[in-house]
Amino acid sequence: MDAQAWEKVDELIDKNQTKTIKDLFAEDPKRAERFSLEAAGWFLDYSKNRIDAATMKALVKLAEKANLKAEIEKMFTGKKINATEGRAVLHTALRNLDPKAKIKVDGKDVMPGVRKVLAQMGDFADTVRRGQWKGWTGKRIKYVVNIGIGGSDLGPVMANIALTPYAKRSLKFFFVSNVDSTHLAETLREVKADQTLFIVASKTFTTQETMSNAEAAKAWLVKELKDKKAVAKHFVAVSTAAKEVADFGIDTKNMFGFWDWVGGRYSLPSAIGLSLMIAIGRTNYKKLLRGYYKMDRHFRTARFERNMPVILALLGILYHNGYGAESYCVLPYDQYLSRFPAYLQQMDMESNGKCVTKDGEKVTYTTGPIEWGEPGTNGQHSFYQLIHQGTHLIPCDFIGCARTHNPIGDLHDKLMANLFAQTEALAFGKTAEECRKEGVDEKLVPFKTFEGNKPTNTLLTDELTPETLGALVALYEHKVFVQGVIWNVYSYDQWGVQLGKVLAKGVLSDLVAKKPSGRHDASTNQLIARYRRAVGR
Repeated sequence: MDAQAWEKVDELIDKNQTKTIKDLFAEDPKRAERFSLEAAGWFLDYSKNRIDAATMKALVKLAEKANLKAEIEKMFTGKKINATEGRAVLHTALRNLDPKAKIKVDGKDVMPGVRKVLAQMGDFADTVRRGQWKGWTGKRIKYVVNIGIGGSDLGPVMANIALTPYAKRSLKFFFVSNVDSTHLAETLREVKADQTLFIVASKTFTTQETMSNAEAAKAWLVKELKDKKAVAKHFVAVSTAAKEVADFGIDTKNMFGFWDWVGGRYSLPSAIGLSLMIAIGRTNYKKLLRGYYKMDRHFRTARFERNMPVILALLGILYHNGYGAESYCVLPYDQYLSRFPAYLQQMDMESNGKCVTKDGEKVTYTTGPIEWGEPGTNGQHSFYQLIHQGTHLIPCDFIGCARTHNPIGDLHDKLMANLFAQTEALAFGKTAEECRKEGVDEKLVPFKTFEGNKPTNTLLTDELTPETLGALVALYEHKVFVQGVIWNVYSYDQWGVQLGKVLAKGVLSDLVAKKPSGRHDASTNQLIARYRRAVGR
C-alpha cells in the first residue's frame, strides 16, 4: 500500500474525527444523491459513511497509486497475475458474452473452449430436465447430488438457494461437502438410488473430502442397484482428470472440464455451476452470465469515482486500515440470499487473508477483514445489539430487493422497512437529549442512548433474478480484487490451506495404524491416543 497516498487519507481521518455522519448530512442537503450510483441492475447508496468529497478523492488516489487500472487490464487480458502458481486469473472469461472476444493464455485463445463447455453443460442439463437422461433401471432423474467442497460447493449451494424461484421444482437438489459422514448419510436418506444423479466436482479428482464422499456414494449406489455398471448412469464429473474419472466408472463423455486459470472460489460460472444449470435451465443460466458480464464491463470501464466495486473496496480499506475495523458484516434482507454471506467468507478471507506482500515481505498493515453475516431480520434479534451499542466498529452492507417473489400480505413492506430503518438508526443514533424529550427515566438514559455514526452501504435491486445475482457476485469479486491490489498481496492463491491438509495425512495414518508413530507434538499425540481408545483401537 502506497505510504504517501495513505498518509493523505490518514490526515483526512484525523481532520474529520469530530464530524459525524449526522453532521455530514446536515452540511450537504444533496449528500444522498452525491454518494449514490447505479450499475448492472444495482443501486448503491454509500452516503451513510464517514466520508466527504476530499476523503473519496484521497482514496481514489490510493487506487491510482497502486496502478489499479493496469492491474484490471492484466486480469481481463489473461496475464498470469497469480504469480506464485504461474497462472492467469480469468473467471471473467467464463461469462464474457461478446461473440467476438478473444482472450489468450500462453498464446491460445481460451474463448472457444469456454463456449464449448457451456454448450455441453446446456445440452446435458436439457436431457436431465426433460427426463431424457435415464438411470440404470430406466427411471428419469428426480434427485441431483453435488459432491464437492470449498468453491465447488459454496457457489452452487448459494446460487441454487438464491434462484429457487427459477428452478424446476420436480427436481430436488442436495449438496454434500463435509467429510463428516453425517452429511452424506443424511442426504442418502432423502434420495432413491435409481433416480439420483451424482455430480462429482474435483478438478484433479484427488481432493480428499470430495473423493472420499464420492467413493462412499458409489458404494451405496452399487449396493442398492447391485451392478457396478450402474455408476456410469448415475455419476458425472466436473474435472479435467480423464484417467481418474474413467477409473472411477464415469464415462468421460460425461466429464465437464475447466481450467487452471479458474480459481475455486470464482468458479460458479464454470462447469462447477452444472447443478445450477440443471436447476434453472440454460436460458436462465445465460441470464446469470449476462449479469456477471454487465458488472465486469462496468468495473473495467467506469472511472474509479463512479465505479461500484472500486468504491466498496476503498470504503472497506478506509475502515479496516484507517479506523481499525477488524470485520465487516453483510446483511441480505432476502431469504433466498441466506447463504450469500457464507459464500463471501471464502471469497474474501481466502483471497486476502495474506501476511506477505507480492515481494515476499511481511506486510506492515492489516489485510483481509473478517467477513460475516446473516439474513435480515433474523440478525436484528441476534447480533445487531453489538453493532449498535457495542465497542467494536463494524461497517455493514445491507442488501435488499424492492419486489419479492412471494408476496404475502404486508410482510415484504415490513422487511424493507426494517432494512431502511436499521441503516438510519446506525447512522444517526439517538442522543441522550432525544431520550429525555421522550420522557425516558434519567437512570435509563445511558442505556437507551445510541451513539450512531456507524457506517453502512445499501445495495438495492428491483428483484432478485439470475441476472441481478450474477451482477451481485461479480461486484464482490471485483471488490476483493481491488483491495488485494491496494494491499499488494496475491489474492488468487491459498497456500494457507495446504499445511493442515498435509499434516492430516500423517495424523490419519496414526489413527488407523496398529501402533501410532508418536511423532507429533504432545498435545496431538494425546488426542490421537484418546481417539483410538474411544473407537477401540
